[in-house]
Amino acid sequence: MSDKFEQISTKPGFMKHNGGILFRNISETEYEFKTTINENHLNAIGITHGGFICSLIDAGAGTAAHRCAGQAPCVTVSLDLKFIATTKIGDEIVGFTKILKKTKSMVFLICHLKSKDKIIASASGIWKILKQKPLT
Repeated sequence: MSDKFEQISTKPGFMKHNGGILFRNISETEYEFKTTINENHLNAIGITHGGFICSLIDAGAGTAAHRCAGQAPCVTVSLDLKFIATTKIGDEIVGFTKILKKTKSMVFLICHLKSKDKIIASASGIWKILKQKPLT
């Protein structure tokens, strides 16, 4: 659908504070997102903090769920994450999300993160489609 990534972290909040995420739609069921690791993403031993990896997947896959649900707000019900390899400062991380199933109220998906052509994390998750907008 789109070759161009767009910045989705435009409002003040956690992900904008952490450098933002670039996102693009590939198809109605496939999406990509990316970011570059900087110093504040590292843990005490100098590799990317697992909490940042989890937050990146939650935000990127959550945006995929939101778009798949016709821009309806969605919240994470469950996120099962496997850490596979490490990244360090300056590495670009690219996430790929595939929607497996969408019902009237739920989105089921898988996601993986890659850096330098190697998988660094994989996840599966479920998002609830909300009927009303969350509080602002």
